[in-house]
Amino acid sequence: MSLTKSSNPAFSDKFFAKASYGTYEDTMTVSGTVNKIALMLLLVVSAASYTWGLYFESVQTGGLSTVIMPWMIGGGIAGFVLALITMFKPVWSPFTAPVYAVCEGLLLGGLSASFNAIYPGIVMQAVGLTFAILFMMLFAYKSGMIKVNKKFRTGVIAATGGICLFYLASWVLSMFGVNMGFAFGNSLVSIGISLFVVAIASLNLVLDFDFIEKGAQKGAPKYMEWYGAFGIMLTLIWLYLEILRLLSKISSRN
Repeated sequence: MSLTKSSNPAFSDKFFAKASYGTYEDTMTVSGTVNKIALMLLLVVSAASYTWGLYFESVQTGGLSTVIMPWMIGGGIAGFVLALITMFKPVWSPFTAPVYAVCEGLLLGGLSASFNAIYPGIVMQAVGLTFAILFMMLFAYKSGMIKVNKKFRTGVIAATGGICLFYLASWVLSMFGVNMGFAFGNSLVSIGISLFVVAIASLNLVLDFDFIEKGAQKGAPKYMEWYGAFGIMLTLIWLYLEILRLLSKISSRN
């Protein structure tokens, strides 16, 4: 059954179609998905707290790369693999989604600590802005201020695809020594690009809310609550990282 499309790869028609819809004693609910989002956030924060503390301990002992990097690299690779597995096997999401949250937390904790060491207080600002945007987008969606129609959906999906292609092109060009400093430095153009990316990531949350609500209305199986929570986490982590980058660019100009 085709549901509302989302630019989040976890919420595309292709992946939701892997779930069988019908009549179940236990079906997907919005409240159940919210509970699982809260649990995954707790797992992310718990894992991030570990590598955050490890980072500052390793700084004091002078063994930063040997202590913290294996956790960050391992968490990043494992998180990426688990994300792919979850997308292709949504039925496994009750097992893979929580582990994915832990792995991403290990990466984010060390990464956030490194940013905070350079720009003290930046992480709390990024976390605060991420949750502020989350609740603002949820309010805008539930109140009807933002309506998910075909035009809105197409625009967000197109913009998200363009951002992905831009990042891919930047990565490929960097392998050949081409520096795109205008996009990744601290110039006004670079800050403007980051603001645009943050805006698109924020709008993706609205599509994700709509997709989860539609899934619950269609009577998706219970395990899809974990899959829905996993999809929301993809967007939230992307949004947090983009806000962190934006704030670092602004701070570096001071």
